[in-house]
Amino acid sequence: MANKVKEIWKSGKAVVNAWLAIPSGFSAEMVAQCGFDSVTVDMQHGVQDYLSMVQCFQAMDKHPITPMVRVPWNEPGIIGKVLDGGAYGVICPMVNTPQEARNLVSYSKYPPKGVRSNGPIRAGMYGTAGSYQKTANDEIVLLPMMETRTAVENMEAILDVEGLDGVYIGPSDLGFSYGLEPKLDRTEPEILAIYEKIIKECGKRGLNPGIHCSGAEGAARAINMGFKLVTLSNEVGLMTTYAKMQVNQTRKDSAGKA
Repeated sequence: MANKVKEIWKSGKAVVNAWLAIPSGFSAEMVAQCGFDSVTVDMQHGVQDYLSMVQCFQAMDKHPITPMVRVPWNEPGIIGKVLDGGAYGVICPMVNTPQEARNLVSYSKYPPKGVRSNGPIRAGMYGTAGSYQKTANDEIVLLPMMETRTAVENMEAILDVEGLDGVYIGPSDLGFSYGLEPKLDRTEPEILAIYEKIIKECGKRGLNPGIHCSGAEGAARAINMGFKLVTLSNEVGLMTTYAKMQVNQTRKDSAGKA
């Protein structure tokens, strides 16, 4: 199938991405109806496993939304497995060197461009035999995470690796790496300068920079900076933020009776 994320990028617009930490097909089904362009199942810091990932994908199947995964690490077994399970995008944490970026590409693509083993048990079940394998190398989105000082120092060499579609910034770990408090919507001049350089270098290469944001305000600001994919918190953050707001408003408006 055509990848909606890539189609949006070709149109010149930015992708609005959701993030799933809860291992629930029902949660995924609800999020998929909210207007997002893509949904990422978080297998690194979320409480998702492979089975819950597949269940989330199944729940989203009827909706025009691209299923993606943040894998727990840059290794061929899990990357191949999430792709076989139906992921059309891989966000990979802690990619710090050009070689690690080349490994991500190799693990994600079929020969001759990579070493991915053939066996798309779920991803290839739709369409004629072999049709998935003919398009997968071109349709799957690959985004290494740039979230350390080392990765920033190697930025240009990482972005030069053939087969990537962009990079994805992890603001919390990136700030941590520079001795700052871990948080999402960063305002420190030194970090914003890094963002600007990433956007500039991606633009030179036709790549798409992405970033994790805490909500709409930070996401809109990131898009206006030049980011081409923004994630709105995760479903846990969106749910708890709204729930707290409603509880606090109830107590305030009930004049101390609750």
